[in-house]
Amino acid sequence: MTTGVRRRMGVEERRQQLIGVALELFSQRSPDDVSIDEIASAAGISRPLVYHYFPGKLSLYEAALKRASEELAARFVEPQEGPLGARLLRVMRRYFDFVDEHGPGFSALMRGGPAVGSTATNALIDSVRQAAYVQILSHLDVANPPARLELVVRSWISLAESTALIWLDGRRIPRAELEAQLVHDFAALAAVSAAYDEEMGALLRRMLKEEPADGPFSDLVARLISLAS
Repeated sequence: MTTGVRRRMGVEERRQQLIGVALELFSQRSPDDVSIDEIASAAGISRPLVYHYFPGKLSLYEAALKRASEELAARFVEPQEGPLGARLLRVMRRYFDFVDEHGPGFSALMRGGPAVGSTATNALIDSVRQAAYVQILSHLDVANPPARLELVVRSWISLAESTALIWLDGRRIPRAELEAQLVHDFAALAAVSAAYDEEMGALLRRMLKEEPADGPFSDLVARLISLAS
């Protein structure tokens, strides 16, 4: 007969465990509502031991945000294969998977939490936005974006954030519809910009030329034509 012996974790292993536990709790409730005692209990350790690895909830929250921001940024990584509309739709599905799974934590990050306004938190948010921006440009095959394209892409990323936050407040619109709508929003922003700039016009024509008849961009065009008829 053998007896179970709890394995002693190394310093970094314990830190990563606490970050994972905190992220899970922050995903269920606002970080303001989660106590160090809850984190310690969920991790199976004492409250003083939590403070041994992190000086306070703020530092643990920032570490959890760092992991979450890295995971969220990874949702924008997509193989550069196939039509752009379909690629963006897959990205939006993964993005909303994250929002769905980490609702309170995502909301706290974007709307304000215990670390709101801190340099570290702002840097994490900016890193996600920049990662998304770089990924979208790579899908457009543009290395040096003109000013109007940068405006379109960054505006769209902000729109995705605000749409996700509004959706979390009641989830009154079916998620799949919002995912498709955001892809349509990207094409619409590009189209408006193309009306003012020939370079954007060329980019929009290339986007639409590669779009299949059953793709998201073609669906938007069909919807707009039906409204005008």
